Amino acid sequence: MADPSTYRPAPGTIPDAPGVYRFHDAAGRVIYVGKAKSLRSRLSSYFADLAGLHPRTRQMVTTATGVVWTVVGTEVEALQLEYSWIKEYDPKFNVRYRDDKSYPVLAVTLHEEYPRLHVYRGPRKRGVRYFGPYAHAWAIRETLDLLLRVFPARTCSSGVFKRHSQIGRPCLLGYIGKCSAPCVGRVSAEEHRGIVEDFCDFLAGQTDQLMRKLDKQMQAASAELEFERAARLRDDLEALRRAMEKQAVVLGDGTDADVVAFAEDELAAAVQVFHIRGGRVRGQRGWVIDKAEQMDTSALTSQFLTQFYGEQAALADQADAGGSPVPREVLVPELPEDSETIAGWLGELRGSRVSLRVPQRGDKRALMETVERNAKEAFQQYKLRRAGDLTARSAALQELQEALALDTAPLRIECIDVSHVQGSDVVASLVVFEDGVPRKSEYRRFEVREGAEGGDVGSVDEVVRRRFARYLSETAKEAAPEGEGASPLDPETGRPKKFAYPPNLLVIDGAGPQANVASDALTEMGITDVAVIGLAKRLEEVWLPNDPDPVILPRTSEALYLLQRVRDEAHRFAISYHRAKRGKRMTGSTLDSIPGLGETRRAALLKHFGSVKRLRQASVEDIVAVPGIGRSTAETVHAALADPAAGKQGEQSE
Repeated sequence: MADPSTYRPAPGTIPDAPGVYRFHDAAGRVIYVGKAKSLRSRLSSYFADLAGLHPRTRQMVTTATGVVWTVVGTEVEALQLEYSWIKEYDPKFNVRYRDDKSYPVLAVTLHEEYPRLHVYRGPRKRGVRYFGPYAHAWAIRETLDLLLRVFPARTCSSGVFKRHSQIGRPCLLGYIGKCSAPCVGRVSAEEHRGIVEDFCDFLAGQTDQLMRKLDKQMQAASAELEFERAARLRDDLEALRRAMEKQAVVLGDGTDADVVAFAEDELAAAVQVFHIRGGRVRGQRGWVIDKAEQMDTSALTSQFLTQFYGEQAALADQADAGGSPVPREVLVPELPEDSETIAGWLGELRGSRVSLRVPQRGDKRALMETVERNAKEAFQQYKLRRAGDLTARSAALQELQEALALDTAPLRIECIDVSHVQGSDVVASLVVFEDGVPRKSEYRRFEVREGAEGGDVGSVDEVVRRRFARYLSETAKEAAPEGEGASPLDPETGRPKKFAYPPNLLVIDGAGPQANVASDALTEMGITDVAVIGLAKRLEEVWLPNDPDPVILPRTSEALYLLQRVRDEAHRFAISYHRAKRGKRMTGSTLDSIPGLGETRRAALLKHFGSVKRLRQASVEDIVAVPGIGRSTAETVHAALADPAAGKQGEQSE
């Protein structure tokens, strides 16, 4: 481990100008690349007190043995150079957005004499035009099957094309009209290329123009009494409409935009991108990354836009493809700090102005919410796949045993989380994981009583004592002579009932004080075989009781991922109970005391008016309008809510 002070640049030698810097290790490998508006300000922050640095940053600066920088003229130049160096050096402390799978695209081989349409995965090639990406290969084949009726272009491989040229007979597609059969000379190379170019124009969004052209041809054929040709054109129009219907219209103004959304936690993030061209969804792709350092949504957005569009522009240049991979508009969940710089750089890639903004209302906001839901779903699926990996779970338990110096792997982990709003409605949850998998039948929730006055620390103390008092009680019953106490075993499963089974590891959602009070409570109760830790959410630090310094687990470790999942599950379970309890208090205290108003009618009133406050402002006629509420009941409700005492009580409840 290197000491950053040994390679810290001398004061005054770092220029106060925009630029890009590189940290390298003892072998000369670049391990991190970054950019800055002011190199002096940014680099100085890396050589501050190590204790104040983010754990990942601390690991980076202690791994590095030197830093060099390059001064540039503008922030846009810094952005371009940073992307180039990340691509060139692939630093291990920089996040790289790589596809978690190879997305299929529709490729058109324009460099060939007779261009071919086919499904393709892999690196871009020069002279080939690509459409997509699509989520599934079958979606491309389905679209092709519809469009080949209108654009009968070649789809066969070079070998098949050559073989049918030699035998002088087209393939099946040529016989059924889904290929113009250039292999046997039914159309010339120029005519076939014209068909392919029309196909490309249609997929590029020039649909209205082509539809009008076919409609005019159909009308002309009908006027000239060429009814068979008119019928074929009619069917072609219908095929195009069906193909367009498969690409749902999401923006009626024909907008060209990319919509980006994230789902994230402290360790990982999922990103989803919807490609909208001509107002229609033309493609979708997604990634899941492990965070290399602590970053918020704006930082993720900046990093993603730089890498994604830099990569797409490089692929487009390499393939010599027509059009720009950068749309007119990029919609993001949160603007990055250097949004103007990034927008200017994207404009240079596109060759015209690019708008980078956060949608606030209307169709674009609704579309952003859809993309966010897709990102959350992808993130959830990623977590489930990772949690279901037996090898990963075993590695996580082994890592926990080694990091916390436990005698055995923590096969049973329990976690306590306290939830409240400014000290009111204090509740707590206890969740159980066995072999790295949640055991929901053993989850418990607590309504905190005396400990609430002591804040989170007092609440943790009360919950730990109540939980392990039950454990001691069940243990005492098990040790009692036969017949003197109830059996601690469940007659169906044969396992200990409720709290009779102690955890190997008790996790407290909090830092050192919470871990200390839990450990002290267990010691006072005579329980010494349960390990206790606190998990601080801000930096994911693991605190051992009475230890002044936290244990820092690698951010990519399976052990930290398991602890985070246990803590998040405890938080989810606690907050759901807290919301239910608070909601019952808020809505029940005023309406429960009204005679003749049962649960069904209370629910109907709250659903109709939305809150007790609005119900109090309603007239008798407004209340009568609610289904199931008669005039007599409405008058009773109105009178009860109009009463000053009732009104005061209702205000406190809300």
